[in-house]
Amino acid sequence: MASSGTTENEPEYLVLPTMNGSPLADDTVEVTLVPVTGEGGRFRLVALAFTSVSLLVEAMGEEQTWVALPVGEVDEALLGSGAEAVLVDPRLAVGTH
Repeated sequence: MASSGTTENEPEYLVLPTMNGSPLADDTVEVTLVPVTGEGGRFRLVALAFTSVSLLVEAMGEEQTWVALPVGEVDEALLGSGAEAVLVDPRLAVGTH
């Protein structure tokens, strides 16, 4: 799985926004996937991830639920989710819905 928006020093954990605050019955969580336009105008689903809780809050607000995962476990955790990539520390557009 591809990652973009890398940082100079790779963090130990990534913070991923979730759709639900609590684990499901099988101890999984639903991470937030967003469609982005890739090369050639093709849409693909990406998982959002942040290098700190403060960056997640700045981008998505204090009420956003999240989960922290070790960097080395993110790709495996996203298997079967439909995510084609992980977008790290995205700058989300203000005022778009």
